[in-house]
Amino acid sequence: MTMLWVPKLQGLCTRWGTQISKRAFHVHDKQLSPQQWGNKEVPAKFNFASDVMDHWAAMEKAGQRPPVPALWWVSGDGAEVKWNFRDLSELSRQAANVLSGPTGLQRGDRVAVVLPRVPEWWLVTLGCMRTGLIFMPGTIQMKAKDILYRLQTSKARAIVAGDEVAEAVDTVAPDCPALKTKLLVSQKSRDGWLDFKTLFQEASTAHRCVETGSQEAAAIYFTSGTSGPPKMLEHSHSSLGIKAKLDASDWKDLQVSDVVWTISDTAWILNIISSFLEPWVSGACIFIHQLPKFDPVVILKVLSSYPINIITGAPVIFRMLLQHDFSSYKFPHLRYCYSGGEALLPDTLEKWRVRTGLDIRECYGQTEMGLICRVSRTMKIKPGYMGTAVPHYDVQVLDDEGNVLPPGKEGELGIRVKPIKPVGMFSDHVGNPDKTAANIRGDFWLLGDRAIKDEDGYFQFLGRADDIINSSGYRIGPSEVESALMEHPAVVDSAVVSSPDPIRGEVVKAFVVLAPQFLSHDRDQLTKELQQHVKTVTAPYKYPRKIEFVSDLPKTNVGKIQRYLLRDKEWKNSGSV
Repeated sequence: MTMLWVPKLQGLCTRWGTQISKRAFHVHDKQLSPQQWGNKEVPAKFNFASDVMDHWAAMEKAGQRPPVPALWWVSGDGAEVKWNFRDLSELSRQAANVLSGPTGLQRGDRVAVVLPRVPEWWLVTLGCMRTGLIFMPGTIQMKAKDILYRLQTSKARAIVAGDEVAEAVDTVAPDCPALKTKLLVSQKSRDGWLDFKTLFQEASTAHRCVETGSQEAAAIYFTSGTSGPPKMLEHSHSSLGIKAKLDASDWKDLQVSDVVWTISDTAWILNIISSFLEPWVSGACIFIHQLPKFDPVVILKVLSSYPINIITGAPVIFRMLLQHDFSSYKFPHLRYCYSGGEALLPDTLEKWRVRTGLDIRECYGQTEMGLICRVSRTMKIKPGYMGTAVPHYDVQVLDDEGNVLPPGKEGELGIRVKPIKPVGMFSDHVGNPDKTAANIRGDFWLLGDRAIKDEDGYFQFLGRADDIINSSGYRIGPSEVESALMEHPAVVDSAVVSSPDPIRGEVVKAFVVLAPQFLSHDRDQLTKELQQHVKTVTAPYKYPRKIEFVSDLPKTNVGKIQRYLLRDKEWKNSGSV
């Protein structure tokens, strides 16, 4: 871990009523209906680093807000980093100079950022914003094949990574002609890589932030689909930053005194929303624990030891915590708990309430749209419901023709995108506009989920309308796992679907047709071998936790696998439907 210069800051603030400047968000003065919150309402220019971070830094310098931590990071062994907004403003300028100096990167270039929960992830992301570079978060769980695909598809000019993936990057870099720069965040040096730590320490704190257009590309996220490899989704500076301002004031009502901990992989949209944009646009403190590996006991200890008053994570985190006896732990500062990434089970909500006296407020979102529905602090909690739509989105339940269904009727969720595209919606599927167009039905963008809306406008999530598997908040495309399985000589054919799981909600299950020469092999041993194989060729979270060997797979007349038949049977046999 590269330990950067850290000022010694004392204490946390009490409530401080300062709000973000109206210069950056003057559109908020207008009272608009959801249908009117379109991209034409946002300012022509917007950059989160200058309009938000530098604004708070200037207020600290002028004594108009206390110089308390805006980022509070704790390592696995307890070492701490605390930076206020003035520190972050300066340090991110240094990061910007590293990115725009020796690397030769130019505005609009794409930069893969593959780092764990270390402070440099936040600095590099801010540095990309300052220089007009397009950052592309990636999980450190990726294997060489995943990295190769992303670098080649995106034509990334640079990658910023740590020891976790550096070796894998080196094995594929020769096949990525667009890749010109590799920046290593590490205590060690590596041939062919620029040393981020050294360059950072030498970099100037003087940097002029570029004036980015609100609709200019800011980030690209890779998201899994039901067929083929992950697709690139482009977000603009406004669909991230201005959307965050609208959401932060609507559902969490964050204060300057809040210390917010979001437990999420740095690659996921939840991380940029709840552990970057929303807290900082509100002037709150982001708490980060490195969590080298997920450990419920560590989470319990952190909640007991640090003044964290807001925690956000996938429901699986709360379910895993409930597996432990934490009667000896006290959470004196914790006031609000939020969950997202998958459906929150009523049983989890009730058990958490009994054990802690606290509610879990659910939210629902997607990489394409960010936060869509939520149960805000002032709303009634209805177990099994994910709340109402955020004010600037018109969310409806639709029939097969795109008509809005009345309350109580099941259909597919959609967000109105015509006649005005709403703030927060991603810009496009990069290089694949047909896919973007294919998701529009009438005036609505289809979210791929089925739901029911009640008379109060609360939505009940019923399940995916496609084959995407959502396991512990990870979106997994079945074709990715099927492709990995097919690389093993024992596999002739495979189909991957979701399977119910009491802890993770659902897990990956593979139905496998074996090659004749493997029919006599020990099935338990073969299961372990196939699971390990998938872990080695793609990100480990995608591996099938369940494998069933079958003689054939259900297919259409043209040979397309009918996954829904296997999925329906799997869930019915479990008694879950």
